[in-house]
Amino acid sequence: MGNVFDGAGDGLSMSNGGTAVFVEVLWLAVSELASRPWDFRFASLLALQDQNVMGRGVVGFDLQDIDWGDTPSEQAEAKGFVLRVVDLALRRHRWDELGYEPPYAPTYLKHFRDMVEAFVPGPRPARGGDDVFPGPDMAVTASCVPHRVLNALPHWDGCVFCTTGSVLPPPPPAAANG
Repeated sequence: MGNVFDGAGDGLSMSNGGTAVFVEVLWLAVSELASRPWDFRFASLLALQDQNVMGRGVVGFDLQDIDWGDTPSEQAEAKGFVLRVVDLALRRHRWDELGYEPPYAPTYLKHFRDMVEAFVPGPRPARGGDDVFPGPDMAVTASCVPHRVLNALPHWDGCVFCTTGSVLPPPPPAAANG
């Protein structure tokens, strides 16, 4: 089984392993950049792509199911945030801490970036029982101290690295004041 991320008439299909890597490198970037309520909602959407919790081969989303905002300005700001997250991931932000080299991640990220860049947000999706994009009350805002990233609360205890048992090394010790 694999996972599909759709948008702008295109799709990014990845194996389960490829999806796990894709989510991890985006998680490092979104944790660094999120600052507005919408950003934390997007982080929550990424948290819901964690196959260790959701199941293997059953994650993915369509860009048209995301609530990009009501106005062209809000939509441009949200789209700009997603592009900044992908760009930071493409610059290999904290990849040295992963404990593995993700050789296919740049290809996946570039493909996803092209999809987001080409995507034209439409009207806000109708809110229903099976919403894809988490609402403000489900936004990820807590921090996972051991991994120095966003925690997946309120969905589950722990971040995408906690659910895999990954241990990112601790940050280097601060220089002693002396």
